[in-house]
Amino acid sequence: MHLPQFGSASVVWIIVACIAAAGTLTSTVFLGLVVFAARRYRRRSRLLQATANGVQTSQLPKVAVLKPVHGLEPRMEENLESFFRQDYPDFEIIFGTRTPEDPALMAVERLCSKYPEVSVKVIYSGEPQWPNAKVFSLEKMIGSTSCDYLVISDSDVLVQPDFLRNVVSPLLNPENGLVTCLYRGIPVKSFWSEVEAIGMSVEMPSGVMVADMLEGMKFALGAVMAVRRDALEKIGGIGATADYYSDDFVLGNLIHAAGYKVVLSHHKVGHVLTADSFAGTFAAQLRWAKSTRYSRPSGHVGEGLTYATPFGLLAMLSLTALGHPVMGLALLAWSIANRTVQALVVGGTIIHDPQVLKFWLYPLRDFVGFPVWAGSFLGGSSFTWRGEVYQFTRGGRIVPATRKIVLPEELRHR
Repeated sequence: MHLPQFGSASVVWIIVACIAAAGTLTSTVFLGLVVFAARRYRRRSRLLQATANGVQTSQLPKVAVLKPVHGLEPRMEENLESFFRQDYPDFEIIFGTRTPEDPALMAVERLCSKYPEVSVKVIYSGEPQWPNAKVFSLEKMIGSTSCDYLVISDSDVLVQPDFLRNVVSPLLNPENGLVTCLYRGIPVKSFWSEVEAIGMSVEMPSGVMVADMLEGMKFALGAVMAVRRDALEKIGGIGATADYYSDDFVLGNLIHAAGYKVVLSHHKVGHVLTADSFAGTFAAQLRWAKSTRYSRPSGHVGEGLTYATPFGLLAMLSLTALGHPVMGLALLAWSIANRTVQALVVGGTIIHDPQVLKFWLYPLRDFVGFPVWAGSFLGGSSFTWRGEVYQFTRGGRIVPATRKIVLPEELRHR
């Protein structure tokens, strides 16, 4: 019997083909998990919607909406206005910024004139003394209100008039400490903005729903975090997240660890992106990937097995080199079909994003996402955020390179 002889080049291609086959298998398993998680989310969403609908207006508590702002962003005034238009009996909006000269305040002033019936405060935090400037501002904003129900939301978030009713209602149950929402990426006039937006509408909610199904919600998403004051005080206040980049993830994690439930709402919001180049988009994605690498190292490593398109391309190249081009094309076609199905299931039936009709966008996003993930393991731990240079340290904590920080006393000896 004669065993086949392989040259060194063939051995390399065989190894690559095996890696591609393994990646195709794991990404297919992930797709199955996403489909089951989406069905579970829809079922639970109907229950949450029914509960929210059953809450009488007289039962809804006063709410403080906390909106940190920093400079101008695309569609900012439209985003902020959506919070002024809430169908909710009693709420106030608190804006936080470093100085009265912040240009975002011009939009706030116009909206205050347009909606004089809405109670508004503007809090000036001054130069941040904590690593995370937003959290430093939030601490002062929370201190300015007596409301026991707080909704923290970024300035690039767009909501519907029934937003507050839906996210506050679950907090009437004392077991629930925090409510967070999935969101749809809303692109501006930029091709790479569209690619990033489809990732927000498909990739992000897929991971969140699967995590919720397998482990339960132990984290929050920064677009929306509705929280009760007693839950916040039990973890030591918002300052407990003062030195983290992913303060939203940590806030949900700490509230869950304190014995409260973190609720993934049935309600979805919009997240408006900026018009950026490929380089700018890649840099932003790389920053988030590095943050995940430091915050959840084991989960971040496993994320590499969920991509499909890169493994499909590797399969086509390796199997063609080994003399099996038809099989290689079949695996590439399956990987693209895999991502298309995921986009239709999640982006279409869960997030209701019309972008999924551009069926080529998500396979492209999946392809670009893999080098972002791989790049998060390369290079140093430094990154640039809002014009400042920071360093990632243990557990996802950050240290600014150019300004002095003064952590809260209780955090200095962690």
